[in-house]
Amino acid sequence: MDVNGTVAEGFEPVREAFARNFETLGDRGAAVAVYRDGRKVADLWAGTKDVDGTAPWERGTAQVVRSATKGVAAAVPLLLHRRGLLDLDAPVAEYWPEFKARGKERVLVRHVLGHRAGLPVLDRPLSPREALDPAKGPEALAAQAPAWEPGSAHGYHALTYGWLLDELVRRVTGQGAGEWIAAHVAGPLGAEFWLGLPAAEEAAGRAGRVGRLDGPEPSSGAVLRARPKRAVTEAYADPGSLTRRAFAAISPFPDQNDPAYRATALPATNGTATADGLARVYAALIGEVDGVRLFDENTARLARAEESAGPDRVLVVNTRFGLGFMLHGSASPFLSPDSFGHPGRGGSLGFADPASGIAFGYVTNGFRKTVTADPRAQALVRAVRESLTLGA
Repeated sequence: MDVNGTVAEGFEPVREAFARNFETLGDRGAAVAVYRDGRKVADLWAGTKDVDGTAPWERGTAQVVRSATKGVAAAVPLLLHRRGLLDLDAPVAEYWPEFKARGKERVLVRHVLGHRAGLPVLDRPLSPREALDPAKGPEALAAQAPAWEPGSAHGYHALTYGWLLDELVRRVTGQGAGEWIAAHVAGPLGAEFWLGLPAAEEAAGRAGRVGRLDGPEPSSGAVLRARPKRAVTEAYADPGSLTRRAFAAISPFPDQNDPAYRATALPATNGTATADGLARVYAALIGEVDGVRLFDENTARLARAEESAGPDRVLVVNTRFGLGFMLHGSASPFLSPDSFGHPGRGGSLGFADPASGIAFGYVTNGFRKTVTADPRAQALVRAVRESLTLGA
């Protein structure tokens, strides 16, 4: 496999691990980017643009990054909080009055961001067409009763997180999260991240085709640990479980290669990004990138302050969340306990590690069955750690 791009001196292990992902872990097309203290130290890509095609992956090829979208979207409420526009301890209904129905008057903004709102499922899932209407998801959640007492426990809001966040941003700013990111995050940074792929970028063929990677799953040192009383596999197999219902809040799930899907802003699932775009955003959350810094020190500390930890009622493993970001832990290992970010189901990953100054982005067109700790991304994280250990 020909690997394109460059690595800075000392980060050669990242190139070696990236090549091995194609040789032994089945990657078809992928890219990885790493920044350190605002400077790019790795920028690599290889394989095919489409998971089922032959055209080569090029510099600037973007892919749908699934739930890695959540991490970039999480920056928006924290930036609004920093500007004094959003109180994290206020009830959601203060900004969105219709939301308080059916026992949700005590749901706080921080409960939404920490996956503690009790709203991971919908009693009636949305159809693909309804999911592309920005009003339908919030309307359904306003009418939904919580699955548990808000604030008393946490469980991954796999799809509903996006509608909750998007409507909060819209009520506060008059813009959806995708518009706000374009104007205040990706735009100023020159980052190739879109929540709602613009028609011009779609017409230019920026996004590759994604799909499942079939065949045996490669082994990984980072495995989801099931709680003793209920195995992860059982939760996913049970149609009545919170796990199955959370991931089926849209049913059937839309075609992720449909331009109409990519053009819609679903802050939980459908950001389109290059590896550099993902890493560049995270680099600006912990430092300055070409004169632009998004988070100050206080906001960066807030991002990684633990909101939820322990048994996750949806993922059925122990997870850790800050305010919208996943935190380093057994279910989703990042670089160090100081890291915050978000994986995308099946492969992609973005995170920042303030302790080392590292920001990381990995995107792929081939989705495995993994939820939070894909072996390919983890191999690259280990290679970054090795580079730092060797003195890079």
